[in-house]
Amino acid sequence: MRIIAGKFRGRKLKSPSSNETRPTSDRLRETLFNILAPRIEGSRFLDLCAGTGAVGIEALSRGAAQVSFVDESRKICSLIEDNLNSIEISSGDYRLIPAEVADCLRRHVKKAEELFDIIYFDPPYAIDYDGVLNFIGEHASQILDTDGVVIVEHHKKKALADQFGAIKRYRELKQGDSILSFYRT
Repeated sequence: MRIIAGKFRGRKLKSPSSNETRPTSDRLRETLFNILAPRIEGSRFLDLCAGTGAVGIEALSRGAAQVSFVDESRKICSLIEDNLNSIEISSGDYRLIPAEVADCLRRHVKKAEELFDIIYFDPPYAIDYDGVLNFIGEHASQILDTDGVVIVEHHKKKALADQFGAIKRYRELKQGDSILSFYRT
């Protein structure tokens, strides 16, 4: 797995030896960032269920100001940290949060932390998407910047609602077995 474009282009990333994560394919990542290109520069990016960190690292490579990586597995967080260190990304450019996604979002709202421009949610296919998306939709003004976007990667057989609270789907992109659903307020 490699960084596709930007200042870290071509750099290799480590992947876990087990099937603990399902990394976003290079092709789908490239498509995603071609769509997000006008939004990336200087953005605050939240990578939920970050896995290898490839999506968030790609965002940093393309000019995101700050990326927050969230994954509940400490082993996977260690892998993300190894990938960030191997590319020599400054610790001021990212936050690594070892936590379950719903807990992380609840703490974020409670602390009234910064708003995100882009939220990328790519959970294991077995997870309950609706709970997390309902929370984001109900607390959008406390999590998502005014022009912010939420992108959800899911299997083509997993149907997601067109709306979760204040966020509404405005675009859907199918590629292979995966779908990217784009939501905004």
